[in-house]
Amino acid sequence: MYRVADYQNFVLDVVPASYVHTTIKVYAKCLRPDIEYKTLSITFQTTCKEVVGTLLGKYKMKHRDPKLFYLSMEVTVRKAGVRTHLALDEEARPAVLQSCHPRGDSKFSLQTRRGGLVKVHDSVLNSNSQYKSLLISARTTVDELISLLLNCYNSKERVEQFSLYEVNTDKEQQRKLHPDDRPLQVQQTWLPSHKCHFLVRRNPDYLPLSRRKIFWVSDLPPLPQSRLFQSATQLTQMSKSQNSLVASPSKKEETKTKTAALASSKDCIVSKSKNADLKVFGSSSQISTKNGSNSYADYENYFYI
Repeated sequence: MYRVADYQNFVLDVVPASYVHTTIKVYAKCLRPDIEYKTLSITFQTTCKEVVGTLLGKYKMKHRDPKLFYLSMEVTVRKAGVRTHLALDEEARPAVLQSCHPRGDSKFSLQTRRGGLVKVHDSVLNSNSQYKSLLISARTTVDELISLLLNCYNSKERVEQFSLYEVNTDKEQQRKLHPDDRPLQVQQTWLPSHKCHFLVRRNPDYLPLSRRKIFWVSDLPPLPQSRLFQSATQLTQMSKSQNSLVASPSKKEETKTKTAALASSKDCIVSKSKNADLKVFGSSSQISTKNGSNSYADYENYFYI
């Protein structure tokens, strides 16, 4: 006999599971009495958890807790006249399980789990609402409960923007719950004499990703100056020192002196650049240095290393 896993691997080897579609019939009277069954088109990779979410979405029941429901499979052996009921796990794949039996011998049904009613004050989500009562399972976490509340108001805000608090009005105490805490289990620890409830608050330290600022700190050393820039600076300083020893000339003479100094500095720079052996993309060991200062080639290598 072939096992389910062997048949599943055989199917996935022949055709990718994401491209193979099939239909399953799910009986879902637990959602509404007028719903007998719903036919869904799924792939061999679709899980029971995704099937439950699809059913709730098709019947516009986003306020219902998905963890309150699970799929069961009824298998009939006609020759023996035996029927077997199996509770499927969330990660089970209905299409694979259905393909292991003759058509008509398997039946999927939506079942409900036991849950409890919690009252959550959610005025931060809707100013016109004081509180909302939701039926959740014992495995539902704080983040999943906040997600249900956001779905009730069709809000596009993120779950991370909010937190759930346990408030005791008699003792005037409150406690922030962890995102993985389970509110229904927390509520079961309350004594009847205590006046406790849940409260949703906005996190003041939450910063959206689009508004976050990244501050860059540069630890790099200062860039070395090129030989041409150093020579031009030295000539400018020399011209200033020579002019300081001479009496202050008139405006015309001053402009002539500046023009001559600029022309001589340009000629000096051009002559030095022609005589110097500069290799811009050469290695730093081939470039000659003067007075221990970095050359222009070192400045280029600083960027291209």
